[in-house]
Amino acid sequence: MGQRSKIVLLGATGSIGSSALKVIRKHSDRLELVGIAANRNVDQLAAIAKEFGVPEVCLFDPDAWKQAEDANAFPVSVNLTCGEEGLCHLATLPGCHTVLIAVVGTRGLMPALAALEAGHTLAVASKEILVLAGKFIVEAARKSKVEILPVDSEHNALFQCLQGIRPSHISKLILTGSGGSFRDLPIERLNSVTLEKALQHPNWDMGPKVTIDSATMANKGLEMIEAKWLFGMQPEQVDVVIHTQSIVHSMVECIDGSIIAQMSPPDMTFAIQHTLLYPDRGEPVANKLDFSQALALDFRPPDIGRYPCLELARACMKADGAAPGIFNAANEVAVEAFTRKRIKFIEIAKIVAKTLETIDNSEPVTIDEVLEYDSQARVIASQLVDQTP
Repeated sequence: MGQRSKIVLLGATGSIGSSALKVIRKHSDRLELVGIAANRNVDQLAAIAKEFGVPEVCLFDPDAWKQAEDANAFPVSVNLTCGEEGLCHLATLPGCHTVLIAVVGTRGLMPALAALEAGHTLAVASKEILVLAGKFIVEAARKSKVEILPVDSEHNALFQCLQGIRPSHISKLILTGSGGSFRDLPIERLNSVTLEKALQHPNWDMGPKVTIDSATMANKGLEMIEAKWLFGMQPEQVDVVIHTQSIVHSMVECIDGSIIAQMSPPDMTFAIQHTLLYPDRGEPVANKLDFSQALALDFRPPDIGRYPCLELARACMKADGAAPGIFNAANEVAVEAFTRKRIKFIEIAKIVAKTLETIDNSEPVTIDEVLEYDSQARVIASQLVDQTP
């Protein structure tokens, strides 16, 4: 057995984490899990640590960390840390090759910067990192001369499609989106849709936040902003198309009119495996596409009346500064309120729009300013939720 690539997985108990573990199991001769983190799921994290023999573990939530300590949930040989400090410790482990960040929200930002500063390859599944602080992340990667590898299926597809294409030959990046749970529902019925229906995605098995973001297409808005930073594009060079089968994950349009697309089944293990094994490849975890069976693909432009969050995100991408981070924070608060059945589905976009109107946009000069805008947006969005009948 040759030397295995050492992997740190932040967000090991979520949907991305679960898919990443499948890839690591499949390619255990090439990948070694050396650090894992979760928010508060002690039992699941302990089971992962035991299965993979992980020496470094972090529980972000202090109560969960204390519970694990009191219950001796991990062997004495395991180094158990807590909070943001613990995440940054894992992100900078000596000898680590790739840090895969799949934690929810802003808590992945500081570990991402720490990983880049330590010279580790950064695999990004958390859209918020580049949406919030794209210029800081890109600059940190440039300074450390390390790669940022995209884990999202759309950005991973673009990464693969762009191999060998000169930047001057790129006309446009086209992100595909399923259209979410309500893509075919008459718009007038969106006022009465339920949380349970919103969580029934037609193609993907994802966590609640991403599934609802798919229904509003806020996720595609965040992905546009992320693509701009990852691939150095101008806002007008990033577009979105609805593709109901979720088989073509994204496309690159060249200046000569050629379209280059990446295809695979709607299963996150394909994108994660490409990232963790890059630049090598290997046998997949899930079944491949079968062209001995009939396969139809269709595409259509998104209906802006149905997806106001998409246009709000596009405006934020053009405005730049703190606007993308404000959009992200307000959307997180609104989605959380919807999952708690405090607001209606159609009010998610309204709360995001009002939050953006309330806060003056300017260019953050430091990470602290980025986080201050994030905090301010959350306070305002929470107040708007409280004011909603």
